[in-house]
Amino acid sequence: MSEESEQRQVRLAKLESLRARGADPFQIERYPRSHVVADIIAHEEDLRDSTVTAAGRVTSVRLMGKASFLDLTDETGRIQIYVRRNELGDEQYERVTDLDIGDIVGVTGIVFRTRTGELTIHASECILLAKCLRPLPLGKEHDGIRHAALSDVELRHRQRYLDFIVHPEARELIVKRSRMVREIRSFLDARGYVEVETPVLQSVAGGAAARPFVTHHNALDLDLKLRISLELPLKRMIVGGFPRVYEIGRVFRNEGISPRHNPEFTLLELYEAYSNLEDIMELVEEMYIAACMAVTGSSRFVAMPQDGRHGDGPVEVDLARRPWRRLSMLDGLAQYAGVTRDDLSTLDAAKAVCVRLDVDTEKDTSVGGIIEKIHEKYVQPHLMEPTFITDFPLETSPLAKRRPDDPTLTRRFEVYMAGQELGNAFSEINDPLDQRSRFEDQVRRRVAGDEEAHPMDEDFIRALEYGMPPTGGLGVGIDRLIMVLTGSPSIREVIAFPLLRPEHS
Repeated sequence: MSEESEQRQVRLAKLESLRARGADPFQIERYPRSHVVADIIAHEEDLRDSTVTAAGRVTSVRLMGKASFLDLTDETGRIQIYVRRNELGDEQYERVTDLDIGDIVGVTGIVFRTRTGELTIHASECILLAKCLRPLPLGKEHDGIRHAALSDVELRHRQRYLDFIVHPEARELIVKRSRMVREIRSFLDARGYVEVETPVLQSVAGGAAARPFVTHHNALDLDLKLRISLELPLKRMIVGGFPRVYEIGRVFRNEGISPRHNPEFTLLELYEAYSNLEDIMELVEEMYIAACMAVTGSSRFVAMPQDGRHGDGPVEVDLARRPWRRLSMLDGLAQYAGVTRDDLSTLDAAKAVCVRLDVDTEKDTSVGGIIEKIHEKYVQPHLMEPTFITDFPLETSPLAKRRPDDPTLTRRFEVYMAGQELGNAFSEINDPLDQRSRFEDQVRRRVAGDEEAHPMDEDFIRALEYGMPPTGGLGVGIDRLIMVLTGSPSIREVIAFPLLRPEHS
């Protein structure tokens, strides 16, 4: 039997003993708190010699005969608890001294400072509220800093509840994420946007270049897809007379997992009638500054370069330096990869360039796809400061307007910072004939083997035929944005429960 199993058996025996004595902690339904630990610490002067009620986990036990000390940790911090046998009584004191690390307790007592100067609650009551049956990997404390023993990254992500218990900074990332999403909602609501909800189950999964997950509806005997984007239903809302709409929702893409990708993720999409790409650029600058303020308290955040091109140390990025840089995709290729437009005149010529640059183009069937691959490898890592990459190829942008002066390029941008893509925007197609032609081209690519080519959506074209005003649109991966703003090394750190292989595998 392992040490963990032995400890679990000991704790189970303690629980059975409590139940036998009519003191089952799991029968307690509530324990109202008057204060959390952070409030007690912050308002010490007002609370000194006053009675408070707190609750949390036991993270340290120091037995000293007729008096003992505990450390109680809640979601806001840690405080010392002092208990004495002659005040609690023999039975309750024995239960306190029988507590294990991780047990959840409620404490009522008077706030004071010990002779060593530590803020403490002198407990008149200490009640077990939930028994921790498995030992917590809390590690050891040295010089006031606890060094947690839970260091295995996969175990942290698989048992996220344990990660949150052991690492307060993991909890704080989720809190910052919530704060950022709340600020984005407030930002858009203040500008007259209406938040809507669109279907997760769709017969045609469009709006992005991705493979969907397929499921089956039994009652209708109908195969459906989990949505890969929010775009097409939101544009139908624009057609229907909603001038500004947005949605923050989960989307699902049947693709690989990496530090920047999770098969299900949270997407913000917004659409504004009578606006164009430049209007959306201004909105992005203002909204991202607001998001950054919510996360870091300023317009700055610290990024850690992943590839060593900007040194090994952190880089401070300031979003307040406006306007942000604008760089066309082809100019970026010329600047960072030494590739000109003439080098990409045909598919064969573009593939030859990729051989020279060691860029994998096995799955690419268009010059536009190759251009984006070169951009991703040679340009993107240099984009530390906020940058709008504009003028995407027509072949990879089936929902963006053409540039009037160059129909091989589109009115599209992606926003980059800290070497990461953090948003995708179009001046949206509202010409139903152009949209049908683009979809037909995508269908041909699908027939040729491109599994991520956009499907035909006859109902969406029908909607456009009723008339959609000129519209600007934006899509933002919420998970990746908070990952970058917090300097997290992986997207899994900012997702409460990232997808992993089943444990038995």
